Amino acid sequence: MSQSATAGLSLETVLYEKKGAIAYVTLNRPKVLNALNRRAVADLKAAFEDARDDTSVRGIIFTGAGDKSFIAGADINEVATDTPVQAEEKARFGQGVMDLIENLGKPVIAAVNGFALGGGCESALACTIRLAAENATFGLPEVKLGIMPGYGGTQRLPRLVGKGVALQLILTGSMISAQEAYRIGLVNEVVPSADLISRAEAILNQIGANAPQSVKFALEAVNKGLETSLTEGLLLESSLVAICTSTEDKKEGTSAFLEKRVPQFQGR
Repeated sequence: MSQSATAGLSLETVLYEKKGAIAYVTLNRPKVLNALNRRAVADLKAAFEDARDDTSVRGIIFTGAGDKSFIAGADINEVATDTPVQAEEKARFGQGVMDLIENLGKPVIAAVNGFALGGGCESALACTIRLAAENATFGLPEVKLGIMPGYGGTQRLPRLVGKGVALQLILTGSMISAQEAYRIGLVNEVVPSADLISRAEAILNQIGANAPQSVKFALEAVNKGLETSLTEGLLLESSLVAICTSTEDKKEGTSAFLEKRVPQFQGR
């Protein structure tokens, strides 16, 4: 299996590189359509932790190796032999990695280049923005295997597309096209396969031109606010506005606007 190493980071199943302010996380098990096994989930955790902690990284593109699959779900060879205790442990660990991706403090774009099934769909759901190639396919087919979504699918999908639509997808185990995923609000955009990464880069460059602290706290306000009442969410928003106002980037941003120049944000 190809290895990727960045600053001492050794990964067996994930290709990880940085170009400028963008980190690229690519699940690299194309022979099994990038299915998730224990090592793959652990490698994703290590890569995203590195991207989180590297102040030079402003955004992340998450995709799968090859042109057939983003992540085709769990490795069924492992699932078939899991005990109930192992299954719960794997679910909790996987949920933790999805939470890491969702609450990274930096935008993560899922560049879905094929199958996004089961844990693959759940990985995309944890990302900030989802772009789908025209050949992408989405689904949560776990009920067909006698199990159920365990990496956050039963929680994130209803929040994104609504309870009724989510339940239909989860309970039938049906797969849907990129266009249908766009129609129900599961993905932000459908783009030609050849343009998938460049479109993700363009969005991250647009976000990256803004104040990093503002992006971080806006992400937090949305993610945490959805878990609370409107009143509590508004309180959180106002407190995060206050924190933003105390930053050097706020001084730079307002000064640049008044002086009619491009701001030079430092993330402080």
